[in-house]
Amino acid sequence: MSEKKSEITLEAQDKNLEAAQEFVKNQLKQICNDEMILLQIDLVVEEVFVNISHYAYKPQTGNVTIICQTSTEPSRLTVTFIDSGKPFNPLERPDPDITLDSSEREIGGLGIFLTKKYMTTTVYEFKDGKNIFTLTRDF
Repeated sequence: MSEKKSEITLEAQDKNLEAAQEFVKNQLKQICNDEMILLQIDLVVEEVFVNISHYAYKPQTGNVTIICQTSTEPSRLTVTFIDSGKPFNPLERPDPDITLDSSEREIGGLGIFLTKKYMTTTVYEFKDGKNIFTLTRDF
């Protein structure tokens, strides 16, 4: 079994989104080269990072730490986002009704819905003044 853990801390601003995505993608490519999965994980990272950037610290800014762990037996990616912003559990938001036409749906919620769909598990906790959102994808 091979396991690797890496970590990066970035200022939670849109300008750092690409760095966050590249960081996770570089870790993921060590265990998976499926283009569809890479795109799904890229979307998940964008959703979570942008939500933290836009809402966690407003009107100030702060940091987000991303911890990426990969293992080969079982083949798994775990990404943890940690910020010290306002407590917010994205999993408490109700899923959008995707049976409705897009013009009839409420705005928002689709990104977290897709995050839950693309990841095997999603766990949120608020601990020691920090939002900790851990996402796992088994392959």
